[in-house]
Amino acid sequence: MSEAIHNLLNEPKQSTVSISGDFPLDENVLEEFPSDTKVLSANRFGTSAWTITGRITVEHSDGANARYFLKCAAEDRGRIMMEGEYNAMSELYKTMPNFVPKPVAQGKCRLGNPDTYYFLSEFIDMNDRIPEPNQLCSKLAQLHRDSISPTGKFGMQVTTCNGRTPQAVNWESSWTTFFINLLRYVVDLDFEVNGYWKELAHLEEKIFTRIIPRLIGALESDGRSIKPSLIHADLWEGNTGTSYETGDIYIFDSGAFYAHNEMEIGDWRCNYNKIHNKVYTRTYLRYYGPSEPKEEWDDRNRMYSIYYNVIYSVNHMDQGKAVRQS
Repeated sequence: MSEAIHNLLNEPKQSTVSISGDFPLDENVLEEFPSDTKVLSANRFGTSAWTITGRITVEHSDGANARYFLKCAAEDRGRIMMEGEYNAMSELYKTMPNFVPKPVAQGKCRLGNPDTYYFLSEFIDMNDRIPEPNQLCSKLAQLHRDSISPTGKFGMQVTTCNGRTPQAVNWESSWTTFFINLLRYVVDLDFEVNGYWKELAHLEEKIFTRIIPRLIGALESDGRSIKPSLIHADLWEGNTGTSYETGDIYIFDSGAFYAHNEMEIGDWRCNYNKIHNKVYTRTYLRYYGPSEPKEEWDDRNRMYSIYYNVIYSVNHMDQGKAVRQS
């Protein structure tokens, strides 16, 4: 998919509209704006392994200028990615509009070979420095605490993606069942893309049949229950930014679903993530303390990190075998 989508950028089709800048805009994207909107420019912006991205500057009917961020991806995988991101960001925005750029639209480009899909959102000019722990963690804890699952269950109404990989997020009443399904899906994908590994398969089967039912199951036993909280689900430093104008931290590129809130920060344990600095975990726990049984928090955190490491291996096939060895 990566080669196909980058070819679209390097070889603009005649079906795109001629506008100042080096990013080709499709007519269906233009129709997302009011008819009296004047598009001033469209330029490449940012880098992405699996999509092409651009910044659109427009002038509205009142004379005010505004900027938008556009992301495009090709083929059916691109459709799943763009639909998933739009729905994930919309769900996040509904609960925390001061924490994510406002999503605007998603759809299919009018013409393109291969079929191409887009996601359009508000553009916020941000730096890419490591986020300040207190602001990030306080907002994150508020998101987890205030969000309400529309079904009262764990999951998401559409398939969302972590990177280029779809996630198994069908609704489940039991967090233990949901997590087993979530992890087993990416474990199977890992074997598919990176090859079968007998010793790893044996270990993972023990995880599914013995460790998860005991460790994660304890959250839902002896009268305990877990609130389904909306999580970003791919929260590393590259998916955060700090507004140059206000200093506010924003999160984006989400693969959100409703989960145990502790699932979110399992990602911070992974070595590829610069937020694995323990100050972030300690700060988060000040705002949202561990679930019961508290003495098993670290073991649960390690278990949740396995999901992120496995899906990282799936996303980075050229590095997958090395990731599994680490």
